[in-house]
Amino acid sequence: QLQLVESGGGLVQPGGSLRLSCAASGFTLGYYAIGWFRQAPGKEREGVSCISSSGISTMYADSVKERFTISRDNAKNTVYLQMNSLKPEDRAVYYCATIRTSYSSSYCRLDGAYNYWGQGTQVTVSS
Repeated sequence: QLQLVESGGGLVQPGGSLRLSCAASGFTLGYYAIGWFRQAPGKEREGVSCISSSGISTMYADSVKERFTISRDNAKNTVYLQMNSLKPEDRAVYYCATIRTSYSSSYCRLDGAYNYWGQGTQVTVSS
């Protein structure tokens, strides 16, 4: 059974850090470009970051550039999202997903490009 499982979310104070993990089971994550998305209450799902299957190419939303870093360890079948300098507006449920085809900077932040999704992990930034 193909499965993606996110973990690492939680409650953190503004300015704090969290590292999210996206672990795959039932398939080899290294074959796929991966995207991280988030959805805040009452808002549409937003593409946060994406990474090619090799890890060479990455892309970030302007709202998280210089604060978030996406990476992957294909040997561990896991993709990470390091989130630093967190702000209250980063509060959301964060999801990872596998891309349908191959990485492209033109669509890797569009949720329609992805097929398999994890269940999400909640990130709350509050003092």
